[in-house]
Amino acid sequence: MPMPGRVRDRILPDHQRRSLEDLQQDLDLSSGDHRAKQSAFWTMLTLSSVIAACGILTDSTATVIGAMIIAPLSTPIMGIALGAVQRRRSTAAAFVALGGLLVLAIGAVASLVVPGSYDLLTDSQISSRTSPGLLDLVGALATGFAGAVALSRKDVAAVLPGVAIAISLVPPLVVTGVCAGQQAWWLALGALVLFLSNLLSMVFAGMVVFAALGFSRDGGPGGRRAPRRAYVMLGLLFAAVVLPLAANTVATVLLDAWTARTRSAAQKWLSDSPGAAVTSVDAQSRTLYVHVRSPGALPPIADLLDDLEGQVPDGVPIVVDATRGQQIIAGKVGD
Repeated sequence: MPMPGRVRDRILPDHQRRSLEDLQQDLDLSSGDHRAKQSAFWTMLTLSSVIAACGILTDSTATVIGAMIIAPLSTPIMGIALGAVQRRRSTAAAFVALGGLLVLAIGAVASLVVPGSYDLLTDSQISSRTSPGLLDLVGALATGFAGAVALSRKDVAAVLPGVAIAISLVPPLVVTGVCAGQQAWWLALGALVLFLSNLLSMVFAGMVVFAALGFSRDGGPGGRRAPRRAYVMLGLLFAAVVLPLAANTVATVLLDAWTARTRSAAQKWLSDSPGAAVTSVDAQSRTLYVHVRSPGALPPIADLLDDLEGQVPDGVPIVVDATRGQQIIAGKVGD
């Protein structure tokens, strides 16, 4: 999947390109002073996972961002891309797999402090990572290209912390571990799909950029078949990730439409009840909850169900959660 020459020269000008040797030195954790590299990798990954777990369980965005910046997982992930383009064996995939298991384990251990009755979806750091859609994949692809270009150029390395924040590798894995530890398997699967989409996006973007730099043209018999085979395999993996992302996106759009229609019908239903109002409408576990506040009795529920016929699919449960809003004059302070 070569990049057109003119576009490549504008994005990756010759005088700003890093050499293959420099990239290998940065991305291969088994080359050069491998003991120091691996020690730094495991130490920073462990600390990043602990920080991410603390930020997620305390619902602290700033703490989670700190964990994103520290996380070193992007190094072996880009190493996978470089190894695939060069058609050589690499230990990068092993570091990603073992590192991922470490992060999952830390998330599972952190889940032990979560009460069994705690609603995980009330934590924005969890809920925002358990329902990925196609836009998450598009963002991950753009971020992957930004990271690959930043690694390949000498003059834009300063953007790498921003790439680390945007791609979000460790937090989804920690969320997967926390949700799995709480036996919330569907939430864990959603967070895992988000991580996999980010990982594949980085590998794909890295392969495209590194191939554009000419690192795949190293000669040898059958030289052009291997990268093509790698792209085919990556495409199949992308398809496996895109399907659940697309399904979740469609489900989210439909739920939003049904929620809006239910709110409109509920407001019409309460229009003749003085002081009554719809406070919110939300969807949970395939059920639509209509939260209303009324100082008096509610109109017949059958009227609301009649209004919703044809607006939402048949068989969808509707739950009306009513609170009584009464004004009580208590008197004056000091009397």
